Amino acid sequence: MKIMVVGGGGREHAIIKKLKESKDVTEIYALPGNGGIAKDAVCVPVGATDIDAIVDFAVKEEIDYAVVAPDDPLVLGCVDALNAKGIPCFGPEAKAAIIEGSKVFSKNLMKKYGIPTAKYEVFTDMASALEYLETAPVPTVVKADGLALGKGVIIAETREDAKKAVISMMQDKAFGKSGENIVIEEFLTGPEVSVLSFTDGKVVKPMVSSMDHKRAGDNDTGLNTGGMGTVAPNPYYTKEVADECMEKIFKPTIAAMNAEGRTFKGCLYFGLMITPDGPKVIEYNCRFGDPETQVVLPLLESDLFEIMKATTEGTLENTEVKFANENACCVILASKGYPLSYEKGFEITIPDEISDNVYVAGAKLSDGKLLTSGGRVLGAVKTAPSLEEAIDGAYKLADMISFENKYCRSDIGARALKAGR
Repeated sequence: MKIMVVGGGGREHAIIKKLKESKDVTEIYALPGNGGIAKDAVCVPVGATDIDAIVDFAVKEEIDYAVVAPDDPLVLGCVDALNAKGIPCFGPEAKAAIIEGSKVFSKNLMKKYGIPTAKYEVFTDMASALEYLETAPVPTVVKADGLALGKGVIIAETREDAKKAVISMMQDKAFGKSGENIVIEEFLTGPEVSVLSFTDGKVVKPMVSSMDHKRAGDNDTGLNTGGMGTVAPNPYYTKEVADECMEKIFKPTIAAMNAEGRTFKGCLYFGLMITPDGPKVIEYNCRFGDPETQVVLPLLESDLFEIMKATTEGTLENTEVKFANENACCVILASKGYPLSYEKGFEITIPDEISDNVYVAGAKLSDGKLLTSGGRVLGAVKTAPSLEEAIDGAYKLADMISFENKYCRSDIGARALKAGR
């Protein structure tokens, strides 16, 4: 079967590598893909948000199945547009993707259906938000309503910082239209857990849990990034916690979306915090997380394409979703200066013998050479029986990869190791 994957980052590379293992997949196209993905799929220079061009390509090439991976095209209705042309897809329709596309929608959904989350208030004008902050407890969390490349959430330690965040979003339009409405919510404490799940709108089958490392510097210092590394499984996500999440969060969320006429099919991401009062939802994503996907999919033993088709066809209950009883670690190699300013265009050297363990995010091909073209360049991933071995192995792989201005955190997985002891 001819498969099309929309997107062009490390997450898409992980999806493509796993799809290649399926006996039913004969050709894979990536729109737009990147220089590293070109080794595993045919890259087509069509932007992930160019819905018309994506549909035109799919029809012309007679694509059998499409995987829409990033949030933007999902929220824009890429799945709807492809379905209208008779092309089955992995991913939610726009009316369901709103669970990530609008934080106001998702918070109101959780309140309406009793799904545990942080207390919050929604604001549509700046004056009311600033007035509320005069007496709101701090620290507090200020969130832009819409998509903001993972940067629309500000944890404000002081009242003054919270006010600056509101002004930045609502007056200065730091995130464009995404900040026209905002959510101000209570600051939760506890370990964070990421849980990706497959769902066909009837049943939900969670994947192995993971732990992300968002800050740019060691010991969780510096600016928030798209993610500097991940480990799986997350030691804080015990069987007891998993059972509680299934009954109080996962199943109720699927039921709530159905009740709202917004049946969700695809990958639903639960960003959780294990608070002293039990697990609560920090955020939903309507797609695979990045870089969580890079540690979760290498542990998947079942056929990813079969699972994806089952979510589309509503047969997930009878489809095997099995993960290896192992550990995985992903170390992100970034360009020095990320997430602010950084140089690019440097040649990347990846030894052939480790290329299967490398997921490329920000790189392009030029005259046959792979050059850096983004802040997060690639992820080095290792699976192993123990977490210690996985972390050690990932860093050994990272050391074997070279490019000028290479930067990575040195403590990916340290928190998980401490928690597991």
